[in-house]
Amino acid sequence: MTAIEHTELKGITIRNMIVTVISTASIVASVMTTYYGLKNDIMEIKSTQETETRINNIRIKMLEGQVSLLQAEITTVKDHKK
Repeated sequence: MTAIEHTELKGITIRNMIVTVISTASIVASVMTTYYGLKNDIMEIKSTQETETRINNIRIKMLEGQVSLLQAEITTVKDHKK
């Protein structure tokens, strides 16, 4: 009697099927691991960019406020010279 791994079904051995299934599972696991790793990296980059955007918006608002104050001072100085 032969072992089950050597039994053939129309030229395909059980051993070949097992190797094929294990190889496919290994490839799928690798692809999924890479996918989730990239997904996490993208989420981290997105979060960082959102934070930088908020900081830049705050800086712009502060600069706009300073420009408004300087324009008011310039107007006041020009009015005093007249």
